[in-house]
Amino acid sequence: MAWTCLVLQTGPAVAGPYPPAAGQPGSTAVAKNDPKIVAWATGWTNYLVGSGCDPSWQTPEKALGPAQGTSFDIVCLGNGGQITLTFDVWIADGPGWDFAVFENSFNDTFLELAFVEVSSNGVDFFRFPNASLTAAPVGGFGSVDPTNIDNLAGKYRQGFGTPFDLAQLAGVSPLLDVQAVSHVKIVDIVGDGSALDSFGRPIYDPHPTSGSGGFDLDAVGVLNAAPVPEPGIASLAISAVVASIGAGALRRPTAMRSLRVG
Repeated sequence: MAWTCLVLQTGPAVAGPYPPAAGQPGSTAVAKNDPKIVAWATGWTNYLVGSGCDPSWQTPEKALGPAQGTSFDIVCLGNGGQITLTFDVWIADGPGWDFAVFENSFNDTFLELAFVEVSSNGVDFFRFPNASLTAAPVGGFGSVDPTNIDNLAGKYRQGFGTPFDLAQLAGVSPLLDVQAVSHVKIVDIVGDGSALDSFGRPIYDPHPTSGSGGFDLDAVGVLNAAPVPEPGIASLAISAVVASIGAGALRRPTAMRSLRVG
């Protein structure tokens, strides 16, 4: 009966100030097949599983490559868990949204949320400012109005990513280069109100959950890619030296043969 009630809650009333569910006017949801997506995460590190996550859901590789938009092709973070994704194509601040995080919610209101942080060196991470206006606990089978959620991953149903703009973090630290983001960290939010948004308000999402409890990560897509740096003068000089040494090594045997013949 609880499952039936959950499935029926698919039409949230627009109540909050933030963009609505995928497919509605004003939504910022990024479809998994959006042609603006130019790359996907290619590696992972620091996968720390939280509670309530069965071993069958603990396959980090399922968060790599394109979003699948299904309930099953995911890695579960568990309650309070986290994972960091890496990219062959780095992310840069550009026009509009810069990357999108895809979760596996099967409708518009069963939203399991996560903080999103980025890094340019894999060590120092910076969290996106975020907001949650859900006023009270929602329970394990409760619903969250997406118009009450801003800058938290998991805002949209499966097949649609929550977008992020690196311009919001420009200048927060000299340790972050928003034109060269190499790592994205996803941190599950335990939805009992113990986690706070950027304004100090409690964050509520379906809690408690188990089996695949917490945030279920499908993929992270790159919308604005960092340019591949051109070789500098130093690297060109090193390459020239290496090439010269290599050519010399190839000539030496010939010279030795000439000496032996003479």
